[in-house]
Amino acid sequence: MEELFRITYPVKAADYVTAGQASTDIKRKLKQLGVGGDVLRRVAVASYEVELNLVIHYLGGELCLTVFEDAVQLVSSDVGPGIADLSMAMREGFSTANEEARSLGFGAGMGLPNMKRNADEFDIQSEVGKGTTITMRFRLS
Repeated sequence: MEELFRITYPVKAADYVTAGQASTDIKRKLKQLGVGGDVLRRVAVASYEVELNLVIHYLGGELCLTVFEDAVQLVSSDVGPGIADLSMAMREGFSTANEEARSLGFGAGMGLPNMKRNADEFDIQSEVGKGTTITMRFRLS
């Protein structure tokens, strides 16, 4: 499968001022590449959710967008505490967000469920004390 485009965005922990800039840029770039409709909407939702998770829960990380002929892929990787209980973390409403995030209106516990719901393929790998990698793919056809 041929890679058409790739860009990586560094995301800083607890940087609520710039939170959402990477996902906004991803949406703009995908529009420029001709991705639209339902796929664009689903990628936009998932990229925003994963970017906010990097800001809220981790010690920083990166979000990588890759566009292939037949799919868009988002990979989020971080250095952080990891997720101790993945099945619990995937439950709607479950959140480990801190008070700062909650006071700003984030941390409702919908991030991971929204990512999974919007992606055609969703994989999450996490190791406590090391970090988490989330891979999402969205078919273009």
